[in-house]
Amino acid sequence: MAASVETISNLERRMTIKVPLAPLEGQIRQRLNQISRTAKFSGFRPGKAPIGLVSQHYGDQVRDEVYSQAVESSFGDAVQENKLRVAGYPNIEHKPFAEAATDFEYTATFEVFPEVKVSDLTKVKIEKPSLEISEADVDKTLEVLVKQRVTYEPVKRAAKKDDRVNISLKASIDGQQVEDTAGKGMDLVLGEPGRIPLFDEALEGGKVGETKQFDITYPKENNTSQVAGKKVSYEVTFNSISQPKLPKIDAEFAKSLGVEDGDVKKMRAEVKLSLEQEADKRIKARVKEAVFQALIEDSKLEVPKALMSLEINRMMQMAAQNLQQRGMAAKDIQLEPVMFEEQAKRSTVLRLILSEIVNANNLQANADQVRAIVDSFANSYEKPEELVSWYYADVKRLDEPAALATEENVVSWVLEKAKVTIKKIKFDELMAGA
Repeated sequence: MAASVETISNLERRMTIKVPLAPLEGQIRQRLNQISRTAKFSGFRPGKAPIGLVSQHYGDQVRDEVYSQAVESSFGDAVQENKLRVAGYPNIEHKPFAEAATDFEYTATFEVFPEVKVSDLTKVKIEKPSLEISEADVDKTLEVLVKQRVTYEPVKRAAKKDDRVNISLKASIDGQQVEDTAGKGMDLVLGEPGRIPLFDEALEGGKVGETKQFDITYPKENNTSQVAGKKVSYEVTFNSISQPKLPKIDAEFAKSLGVEDGDVKKMRAEVKLSLEQEADKRIKARVKEAVFQALIEDSKLEVPKALMSLEINRMMQMAAQNLQQRGMAAKDIQLEPVMFEEQAKRSTVLRLILSEIVNANNLQANADQVRAIVDSFANSYEKPEELVSWYYADVKRLDEPAALATEENVVSWVLEKAKVTIKKIKFDELMAGA
């Protein structure tokens, strides 16, 4: 076998390989002899047909199989001999095998992995958030928990903000009806986020049994194209009005949060601990993202097209699966590769950088680190031991926790070298950046 390598661009290579045929002829004869032992031909008992007849029927097929395997193995040998790291799959071109005489020649065009260089990390600046959970943060969280447990009780007065109203509705645009609940009631909480405020404001003051008529002109940038920039006429009938009733923060409330003895102080302590754990998790996520972004910005990698294509395809498949899980029909999903190019490039560059850092510095996660990640997954389960057993029942299931643990090793390694500054932030700010 003789091979020559031509550099087409920074990452693209063209390899020309000559494979002698003589060693392959023996393989072809051997396969034909194997076929002849069981081949059936008219006029001959199984396995008794002349080798010439077997060659006439199966020779081309066997030759193509042997030559194809020779291409595969010779390409692998040539890549190894020339110390090339192939990215993606090669494009193989050759003349028909039947035209080969003493040897056959083919060309393989492919990309190689770029050389990854990590610069002086002492110049990298990483900002690490810091905060302390205050009693005010606990109070705000309890307010949210209280609102989540709201109940409603009927009232005879006019509707006002925060009330839950049950209404029947008709809507029209330019006299053409566009919505009708057909007398069926629908519940709305006045002032609830996610709706046009003008609509809820128009409902305030309504009473049970009363019908209100009003118009709303929607902004052109409204998410619903049917009403964007148009005036909609509404006719709303009030079926019922209920006011919110919030639970008191007492022993019963504490029990509803899992504090068996109803101790409110213990409940507050548990809420605070939960907030501290959530804050710690989010701070780690922010720092990790900051480290990864710094590595990407520091790198000037040229990404192999083959790897980009694979990553784009993976992302498109995941996006399509997510849309189908949300109820969208497969035939209605229209995704274009260009939608994922930027994200795929970032992901591919980061993967190349992390791989280089991990291999060059022996940062692969050990068994204890992997187990710690698995345990963190299991903590939120009622029976954590069952999830742990599930992960360890199949070694492939440990790929994800192993990857996360390895990423943590990289983050720690970078932080040891980088300039880390501490920035105090408030809990609301941390939560808003989730």
